[in-house]
Amino acid sequence: MKNALLILTLSVSVFFTSCENDDNETPINAITPTCTDGIKNGDETDVDCGGSCTPCDTGIVNPDSYVFEREGENTVNFGGQTTRLKMGDEILSAFKDDTASAAKIQAMYAHEEGANDFEDADLNASDKSVRSKTAASKDLFGANATDQALIRAEFDGWISAQVDEVFPNWNVAAEAGTAGQIADGESTRYVSAKGLEYNQLFNKGLIGSLTVDQILNNYLSTVVLDESDNIDNNNNDIVAEGKSYTIMEHKWDEAYGYAYGLNADAANPNADLGADSFLNKYIGRVDGDNDFAGIAEEIFQAFKLGRAAIVAKNYEVRDEQAEIIKEKISTVVAIRAVHYLQQGKQALSKETPAYGTAFHDLSEGYGFIYSLQFTRKPNSSDSYFSKTEVDTFLVDLLGDGENGLWDVTDVTLDALSEAIAERFDFTVAQAAE
Repeated sequence: MKNALLILTLSVSVFFTSCENDDNETPINAITPTCTDGIKNGDETDVDCGGSCTPCDTGIVNPDSYVFEREGENTVNFGGQTTRLKMGDEILSAFKDDTASAAKIQAMYAHEEGANDFEDADLNASDKSVRSKTAASKDLFGANATDQALIRAEFDGWISAQVDEVFPNWNVAAEAGTAGQIADGESTRYVSAKGLEYNQLFNKGLIGSLTVDQILNNYLSTVVLDESDNIDNNNNDIVAEGKSYTIMEHKWDEAYGYAYGLNADAANPNADLGADSFLNKYIGRVDGDNDFAGIAEEIFQAFKLGRAAIVAKNYEVRDEQAEIIKEKISTVVAIRAVHYLQQGKQALSKETPAYGTAFHDLSEGYGFIYSLQFTRKPNSSDSYFSKTEVDTFLVDLLGDGENGLWDVTDVTLDALSEAIAERFDFTVAQAAE
């Protein structure tokens, strides 16, 4: 048997062996071919032996943390994603400042470099903006400027509605047909005449249109990863000008940044999930449900292994991990959509309906339903739900009476929940609690 071993001096170690069968030798590290992913995790390698049990295929070490280096220099960079997540958090704070103008919040959303829009001076100096990355993936919107414009207009509209409808009634008690404040336990919610919290629509809508869309439909897309000469450059370790990383490595890292860009230790982010108000928070919430425990680790492992596969020039493994991430993150969005619909239903079903609690939950549910159009079926070019389907769901949610959520029925909430859950591998009951 001939063996060739190539060791790359990185945070991941990659092993290549080639072999020829020799009846007089036992293959090194021979194993029973029960696993076929070809990936080395720790001390064990699962190899597709094709029934012959000659484990000479490439093995990739999945590192313990998201740390990758080239010649001793860090190659992981997702600063732009961290910046946009910070901008998003400041924009959400502005939704609760009844002295803010629509122009101010809109300027924060569509920030221009050097404008004094944020409390954080570094954000003001940035050339990034949240609006420019809303519904901006190459896969879904590269050739769909019409829907992109409609979606961005909806976010602009929620800003205007908060200022024009809710802020003037900040100290008015909300009731059916009247915007204002409403109690939710020890908290106070501020809702529209139809019971909607526009800040929740904006927040949860960005989970889909910004973080999920950029991860699933942009940076993990082969259109982006393999663009131009990315494969040749990655194969030859040709880095971006003035950088330590290849373009392909960087694109994968940018996807990672939208999930973990604000974690205290982004290399091991599951220790403090909830570090931002967007996807990161809700990966943690779903993982905290016993029915879905482990999903956060599955997402993290796929991110690490996919990045390690890029270093190893193994694009089949890279793409397999991308498909896992697409499925799991899409499932997180769907679970939370159903969860909030059912929580709202429970609050409304009390002997004395808890309207403030219900409207808060249902507004979050509205935002997560909105985000379903940005999900992605694995091994497919389609979202789990089209924009048309999502728009219909949202009309139905507000369509039981002229006062929107004040009139919504259990029948509608259950029907929407079932329609969402049936496309995934979970039940309404599992997502509800």
